[in-house]
Amino acid sequence: MKDQTRYSRLANITKMINTKLELREMLQYVTTAISEEIVQCDSVGIYLPEEDGSFRGYVGKPELINGMSLDMHVIDTNYDLLAKEVIETQKVIYIPDTSEDSRPDPRAVQGFQIKSLLALPISYEQELYGLVFLFDYGSPMNLTESEIQSVEAYVNMAAVAIRNAKNLTHKENLLAEKQMLLDLTRDLSLSSNMQEVLDNCFSYVGRVLKNFNPAVHLVDPLAERSILPVRLSKDSDWTQEDWMATHQAVQFDMSNDALFQEVMRTKKALLVYDVMQDERPNHEMCRKFGITAMYLFPLISMGEVLGVIAVVDFEKKERVYSDADIQLAQSIVDATASTISNLLYREKQEVIIEDRTMEVRAKNKELEMVVTELRQISRERELILNSAGEGIFGLDLEGNITFCNPAAENMLGFEKDELIGQCYHLIFGGKNLDLLKFSASANRSWNNFHLEESFFRKDGTELPVEYVISSIHEGDRIVGDVVTFKDITQRRQMEEEIRYHAYFDSVTDLPNRVLLKDRLNQGITYAQVDGGKLALLYLDLDRFKLLNDTLGHTSGDHLLREVALRLSSCVPKNATVSRQGGDEFTVFLPDTGGKREVLRIVNQVITAFSKPFYLGENEIFITASVGISMFPENGESSEELIKNADTAMYKAKEMSGNSYHFFSTGMDTRAFEIVKYENALYKALDNNEIEIYYQPQIDYRDRTLVGVEALVRWNHPTEGLISPDDFIPIAEETGLIIPIGEWVLKNACKQLKKWHDMGGPPISVSVNLSVRQFEQNNLFSTVKSILKKINLCPSYLHLELTENQIIKNTEITLKTMEQLLDLGVKIAIDDFGTGYSSLGYLKNFPISTLKIDKSFVQDLGKSDVTAITNTIITLAQNLNLSVIAEGVETLEQAEFLSARDCFLMQGYYFGSPMTADKIARDYLTLSPAEKGISY
Repeated sequence: MKDQTRYSRLANITKMINTKLELREMLQYVTTAISEEIVQCDSVGIYLPEEDGSFRGYVGKPELINGMSLDMHVIDTNYDLLAKEVIETQKVIYIPDTSEDSRPDPRAVQGFQIKSLLALPISYEQELYGLVFLFDYGSPMNLTESEIQSVEAYVNMAAVAIRNAKNLTHKENLLAEKQMLLDLTRDLSLSSNMQEVLDNCFSYVGRVLKNFNPAVHLVDPLAERSILPVRLSKDSDWTQEDWMATHQAVQFDMSNDALFQEVMRTKKALLVYDVMQDERPNHEMCRKFGITAMYLFPLISMGEVLGVIAVVDFEKKERVYSDADIQLAQSIVDATASTISNLLYREKQEVIIEDRTMEVRAKNKELEMVVTELRQISRERELILNSAGEGIFGLDLEGNITFCNPAAENMLGFEKDELIGQCYHLIFGGKNLDLLKFSASANRSWNNFHLEESFFRKDGTELPVEYVISSIHEGDRIVGDVVTFKDITQRRQMEEEIRYHAYFDSVTDLPNRVLLKDRLNQGITYAQVDGGKLALLYLDLDRFKLLNDTLGHTSGDHLLREVALRLSSCVPKNATVSRQGGDEFTVFLPDTGGKREVLRIVNQVITAFSKPFYLGENEIFITASVGISMFPENGESSEELIKNADTAMYKAKEMSGNSYHFFSTGMDTRAFEIVKYENALYKALDNNEIEIYYQPQIDYRDRTLVGVEALVRWNHPTEGLISPDDFIPIAEETGLIIPIGEWVLKNACKQLKKWHDMGGPPISVSVNLSVRQFEQNNLFSTVKSILKKINLCPSYLHLELTENQIIKNTEITLKTMEQLLDLGVKIAIDDFGTGYSSLGYLKNFPISTLKIDKSFVQDLGKSDVTAITNTIITLAQNLNLSVIAEGVETLEQAEFLSARDCFLMQGYYFGSPMTADKIARDYLTLSPAEKGISY
């Protein structure tokens, strides 16, 4: 029966929640149900959270305890450790005997003689809405688990009720805020001057913050960074007159005030609870006004700070502003800023128009004098009129044409006297009907009205003109008007052409870097206001220089135009595709959702490059490297975003074509290191910092030295030995690899000749050639000259090339290799199996040696690698080529290769790269005296 009653009550509570019963009435019903369900309980209290984080009594039974109502009771978690634990854990805690538990507030336990206590959280979906306490006044409740669960069921209903009430209140507040912003927008739109705009702003801010002491200080447009006090709220404790007078008396300069300047610099609102405890405000000014606290809001429109609205307190009280109130107040200020900006712009335009009107009046006054004379002169004066280069025609008071000079007839395409007697509509067209309102009144005057407009020719086409209308006076009477005009077609065309070339690329018709920067700055301004994200893609076409040099600049320009069309067609409509210059393009993506959306667009760009380009009869495939920077993560200015996207693009170029890379912190540091190394590398040869190390090449059958490979090293004066992986790419890119490579070739041959002359074995030296060296037309003559000068037999010199070098320019490569072969120099293919790997060049090119790449040697034992290695060895043997394995580091690797008749090896198992002295001491059969000689 008891369970049925409880279920009935729970069902009734659920029904009451859904009928939107008032919260207090609903919670009173819950406390009644709990007290009737748990008959041993002397008191039930529900406590709800306050804005300051404390919990205050809301409803309960009995209504008075020791003469205090429940809402007078605030839980102090410094004493009530039980409440603190329930708040933190959101778990039910039952204490059957308070004498054995120290967590309850000892003051309440002693004051009410509480023997047992039940504390429950009012929570829903992990959110705490309040606390419930059940306790006795001397007789323990002796609650059972079932009774506690019953209480929990009622408390859960209370949580649902509170959540619904909070949601309803939140929705009502949102609707009220939206209605307030609509009302504000309406009031601002109806405001005709600055005073009305500011009064509306102050009224709404005061209602939201419950503080009617706002004032505004605006930036002086005539004095840079000067801030002037403008207006005080009419509801303020101060009057406008006293407020302004106090500013003048104190001579307060806000342009030097740290607090105002911080708000204008950061463009963020700033709250100061106690002005005297903060060093930024002007304390003298605060004392004069009696200010104790202030809230400063920046007035920002289109990224420009127009001024600051200050909301101040004149009393020492702890005012708490909720986040919702602050956001609503900021929205009001933002709307006001836009209206103020429009007013200021309108005032500025009026000043410009007034200045221009004064200029036109001065000019037209002179013309009026001329026209007056022309109306009264004889044939001689008429000839002067007819010879004028500008078009001139007269109008009577009804708007009919009374005279017209030949220049006007020629420009408008009419024959002589065809315009006389015609209405002015014939020239001005229907769109000018409101401009010229002729009447017989002698009081109206045009006062040299000046405009740029289009007149209509006889054939109906438009003629852009600059014209002046002046009234003709005879004494004090106006008898008509005269219109003087000139053709500005050429000027308009020149202006359009200048404007075009200032902002667009002449080859692709895309925006240039100037227009890109302008749009990027605008995008950043909007993103800073709205909290949005931007992205910039920096693209560089791979191998464009080679195509441009091979096919000619005309084809290169055609390819650039085709690339521009593809890029424009595969990006969003709001994106800006621009050409930076050369073969570099950018894509600016405003208001992007993040990296996932950017990657989608990047993949579209890469897909666009997957199809061939057609340049005449040539089908060309070209790829692009893409660098990506994001706002605000990778920079807050257009310069930073462009620089960082460019840096990321060079990182993408380190990978294969059609690659992309996002900018990350450290890339710019890496770029700086490259520049630093590049500058130092120019001086390295002159400063004797370049050194040659030699790695032994061994015949495994008798463990004898058969040759060495010359390896370049850079001994930097401060960084020490720098790896070739770090400086060789820089040398390749700058062209320094050519003098460095020639120096290595010459000195390696010179060292080998010294070893031979001192009685050493007839070993060879292997020297690597770079792509840049092999592309030089004088490579053969350089090698021949070095060998002749040193007097070294060419057969002892082995030049190593990679597979990719051989196939890059087949005709030049074959010719150079045949010349070297005829000279006696041997050619080795380095890193065989990792590059192009076409068997055709092995047959067609004069190659003597294959070098198995160390990546295969290190993975010997894996079935696929073992098969490839066996194939390479067999292939070399069948073609009568020598084969040498690189990167041999273990005995097992050496034995494996030897078992397959590959006896020539090099690697750390036999010796790491070492100086010439160490090669002589460890490998060459020299006398002790000779070994001591430095090479």
